[in-house]
Amino acid sequence: MSERRQIRVRVNGREHTREVDAELRLLDLLRDELDLTGTKEGCGEGECGACTVLMDGRAVNSCLMFAVQADGSDVLTVEGLSEGEALHPIQEAYVEAGGTQCGFCTPGFILSTYALLTRTANPTDEEIRTALEGNLCRCTGYTKILDAVRLAAKRWPWEERPHG
Repeated sequence: MSERRQIRVRVNGREHTREVDAELRLLDLLRDELDLTGTKEGCGEGECGACTVLMDGRAVNSCLMFAVQADGSDVLTVEGLSEGEALHPIQEAYVEAGGTQCGFCTPGFILSTYALLTRTANPTDEEIRTALEGNLCRCTGYTKILDAVRLAAKRWPWEERPHG
């Protein structure tokens, strides 16, 4: 029987206190306990990026992290980007550029893009590729995803971005 621990984590701006199994993955906390199903489980091994979330501003694979590792942290999921029905400029750019295809990998790509664009105003193609290298897509061939990141960089004003 695994140890249980109490954690406090801020997810998408809301505080959550939970008693969790010490071996519960952050991915499962988000999906099963907080009903934030935008974060996907692809490989379960940190290879595909479908489970990418931001923890304290840094892109992480939630399938490789225990929920207890997020104790005291701020976590951002794809649901936390939009405000009601209004999409975030990055989400809009992915839709407009056609970088979504089946959509399974899209939340991970969007959050990796968010992490990049909070650090870099106008990333080069090489910087974009490096920021997205932990994310895999089986549908797009990546061209439209790169187009989406470039479009988001143009449309999301630097002064409106949190700088990490």
